[in-house]
Amino acid sequence: MPVPVPPPPAPRPTPEEVRAYYAARPAPLVVATGVVLDGSGRVLMLTPAHGEGLDLPGGTVADTEMPEEGLARELKEELGLDVPVGRLLAVDARSPGEPGRSLVAHVHLVGPLDDEQATGLSFAGGEAAEAHWHTPEEAVRLLPERVAPRLRAALAALYAGSIAHLVNGVPQPGSPAALDPARRAELEHAHALDAASHRASRPKAFTAAHMLFTDGEGRVLLVQPAYRQDGRWNLPGGGVDSDLGESPRDGARREVLEELGLEVAPGRLLAVNWTSHAPYPARVSFTFDGGLLTGTDLGRIRLPPAELREWRLAGQEELAGLVKPKLRRRIEACLGALREGTGPLELHAGRPWAGPGGTTRSGGRPGGKARGGDGGGAAPAPLPGSPADPVPGAGGGPGAGPGARPVPGPDAGPVPGAGAGGEAHPGEAWSS
Repeated sequence: MPVPVPPPPAPRPTPEEVRAYYAARPAPLVVATGVVLDGSGRVLMLTPAHGEGLDLPGGTVADTEMPEEGLARELKEELGLDVPVGRLLAVDARSPGEPGRSLVAHVHLVGPLDDEQATGLSFAGGEAAEAHWHTPEEAVRLLPERVAPRLRAALAALYAGSIAHLVNGVPQPGSPAALDPARRAELEHAHALDAASHRASRPKAFTAAHMLFTDGEGRVLLVQPAYRQDGRWNLPGGGVDSDLGESPRDGARREVLEELGLEVAPGRLLAVNWTSHAPYPARVSFTFDGGLLTGTDLGRIRLPPAELREWRLAGQEELAGLVKPKLRRRIEACLGALREGTGPLELHAGRPWAGPGGTTRSGGRPGGKARGGDGGGAAPAPLPGSPADPVPGAGGGPGAGPGARPVPGPDAGPVPGAGAGGEAHPGEAWSS
């Protein structure tokens, strides 16, 4: 019996035929919208040349463009604005409306623009008649109903460092941003979220780790970040790379090596600080004892010029003019824990927790005296159920816990053997 001969393979379609095939398929319209911000955080809104009301910059993406390319083109055509398109904030899928096609809107961050860019907008393309700058709250209120939820969700994603998933302007279960907390709680209690959606929709917190170093006079080592414009100083340390499996203790060690060039094993945990400022993510900071730095140690400090300008030693009485109030309270509480052998401390915005029904307290000041506006003057309270870890060889004194190490207060004289007259180590002026 003859073996059937298979038919010859169909000819491979040409690129032109492939494009024509996909162009004829039903597909949603793709729109790219920009949340354009100025240096004050205001949102750019446009009055269309043909139409009513206000709108956000952007438009329909052409058939060969990516959304980012389409938005960049629209900004240039509409406003004469040639700037990079930033990260994706939100995606909104819309059911077919007047055009008869479903729509997918990508919302991207643009800016912040500098003063020259914000005041130099032009309307040569004829698509926009006027530009207006409004606060985020005003912009959401003034936009038409079909667009306002998109901006609201995009702003929530911007603040949370996340992304929002919308359908017809409504945040979906599992959306990493913009899902109303009450709605999320309702879905959780009803067990209506799968594991992936639950993980995505839960609020996130940043984790940081720092080390507290002192010299023989009790001064604290501070570093000045190159990216800061306000001149404030920080403790050595930074973000914990938890996505790489890094622990806070490992993160503190790595950051100190990267920032100071010093290989130091973190000592005992002095405090865990919780800071929350909605709608931004909360921040959990671990502060470890970095130990006592000698003149030799200070001379070995090497800063990465792109990250840090300089380092310095600061007495406790100088902190208020150098660091933010929350960090100053945290440092003072940690210095108190070092002197008294207490901790680890549970801090809230730098203030020790006083227990159920109590108020947060200021700690770490000699004699328990509180700084103005910092609350009461009691000594820092240890974290319940967390006794202080003894430091081998650490000195103690009357009333000092087993984990205390000598840290002079701001009014104490020089430690014997330390530099006289409070002179800083020559390496203190190291800067980029």
